[in-house]
Parts: sequence; C-alpha cells; structure tokens
Amino acid sequence: MIPNIEIPADAVDELQKKLVSEAAASGYHLNPDTEFTRDLLNGLLANDKRYGYPACPCRLAAGKKANDLDIICPCDYRDADLNEFGACFCALYVAQDVLEENRQIASIPERRPPASQRREAKTDVPGAMIPGKLSQPVWRCKVCGYLCARGAPPDICPICKARKDRFERFL
Repeated sequence: MIPNIEIPADAVDELQKKLVSEAAASGYHLNPDTEFTRDLLNGLLANDKRYGYPACPCRLAAGKKANDLDIICPCDYRDADLNEFGACFCALYVAQDVLEENRQIASIPERRPPASQRREAKTDVPGAMIPGKLSQPVWRCKVCGYLCARGAPPDICPICKARKDRFERFL
C-alpha cells in the first residue's frame, strides 16, 4: 500500500498558478473543474515527494525515473489524447472546445504500453531507454528546431508557439 502524503494547500495553490501560466503560454488549458484539478495537482505533488519527479497521478509509477519518463506530467500521451478525446488521460488538461463547452470529454483509453511491453531502463540516464528502432515518428518544428517523437506533431510548439502546420516529419 502506498502511504498517504500530506501536501499543504499553499503548495497546491503555487503549482496551480504555475501550470495555469505555463499552459496558457503554450496554448493548453487546465480542467476548469477546480476541485478535480486540485486533487490531481495534489497527486502530482505527492508523487514528486514520493519519487522525486511529478509522475502522472492517474498512472502507477515504477519509482525509477528512467522507466517513468513517459508519464512525467505533462505525459507523452497528452497531445494525442487532447486531439482525439478532448482531454488527457487524467483530464488535467482539456482541449479548447471542451473548455468552451462545445465538446464533451470522451472515454480515454490508456495509450501507455503495458509494463511487459516497455523496455526497462538499466540506469537513470534518460537516453538508456531509447530502443534501436523508434516506435513513433519524429517531428521537427521548422521555426525553432524543436524535436518530438509522437504519432502527430503538437498543435502548438512548446518552444516558439508555432502552429502544427509548421512541423515536418524528421525521422
């Protein structure tokens, strides 16, 4: 059993302000359900205390950062979930049309491969998890050079805020 970790309300307030600001600057939106969002932020802070990194509170972390890089918030699956279902798996982030109440959040399936299909990192060096063949295409922002490996390019570049159409397939 995972012990309960008490998180001070001011720490949740501080994280909420930070994420709202970062999300807005990058074209993302936090879930407008304040109580729900604060519960998720509490989970992020608890996981940060527990593991030393803010693993997504809706997934079970391995406790070894190199094995959990894909679920450190914001997780690798966020953009695909937002595009397809209107929210990320835990619903911390929502799409613009969900925020404007023009779309309902759909049931979101788990995109993370089962543990049996994930390669276990032998070290805490981030590059140690890179397999010989990439499972996702790599996209490059033509404006700033930002690279990301995912099924489709992000709607907005997290670095320079260029739109999706400014990305090209790199690998």
